[in-house]
Amino acid sequence: MYLSKPHPLQPNGEGVLVTGCSSGIGWATALHLARSGFTVFATVRKQSDANSLQQLHEPNLIPICPFDLTQRDQVLGIHDQISADLTKRGKSGLYAIVNNAGSGSIAPIELMDMDKFHVELQARLLGPIALLQSFLPLIREANGRIIWIVTPALITTPYVSSIHACDFAVNCLVRTLNMELKPWNIPNIMIRCGGIQTSASDRSNSELEAAYRNWPQERYALYSAALKKLQHEFAVFDQKRTPSEEVAKVVAQVLCASRPKPRRQVGHMSRIASLLECLPQELADNLIGMRR
Repeated sequence: MYLSKPHPLQPNGEGVLVTGCSSGIGWATALHLARSGFTVFATVRKQSDANSLQQLHEPNLIPICPFDLTQRDQVLGIHDQISADLTKRGKSGLYAIVNNAGSGSIAPIELMDMDKFHVELQARLLGPIALLQSFLPLIREANGRIIWIVTPALITTPYVSSIHACDFAVNCLVRTLNMELKPWNIPNIMIRCGGIQTSASDRSNSELEAAYRNWPQERYALYSAALKKLQHEFAVFDQKRTPSEEVAKVVAQVLCASRPKPRRQVGHMSRIASLLECLPQELADNLIGMRR
């Protein structure tokens, strides 16, 4: 049995691994944590993104590149690098992992790109599990914690199932890990994000426009009116999104809390979504379906 020790209320150089740091929530979180005093290992897939992080000249911010959660050898290969760096800094173990990587796309299930969905499952589920299998001994050594950046609630939303289906599975994974890791006091915390300002919304819109041209037209015609309406709603929604820095602040609070809550809400409409989750499933589905 491992003995529990107090969680640090001050960062004091504790090591944190953050995935998906090329932009958006990951970028903001890595930068905020580094400036707050954590030692941040920020993973990116492209060298250009690593260079951008290095140009910030933050001594506590360490880009990890190349790192792609869909590539098992890269997931397993960073363990020794991070462990060695922590040892040089006099740190015992890795204090936290922030699972943030993932993107997703807009499409009816009937027209979903299965290759993209497979990548999303790897980035949001399989890759993080492999990462935990590799790093849990270091997390256990530091009496650390694991954070998951997810959607605001377990509710069904048409045309974005590539994201929400993964987060339904993450919810199961997190709750199971909290049971399995309880002997070592390793909490898993979900930060449930509503509308957040990232480049993902612009990217999703451009990808959807391209999909319109590539989908079989007779099938696209079945969904075209609903998808065009959804695009309009997203355009309005995008104007009200919460800055990514607000998510970064919540991550820092969770890392410094002596007893973090298992779920935190942040971002536009996140609280309303969480209220919908409390309703009976059929009622929640009907309410959401009425908007389509």
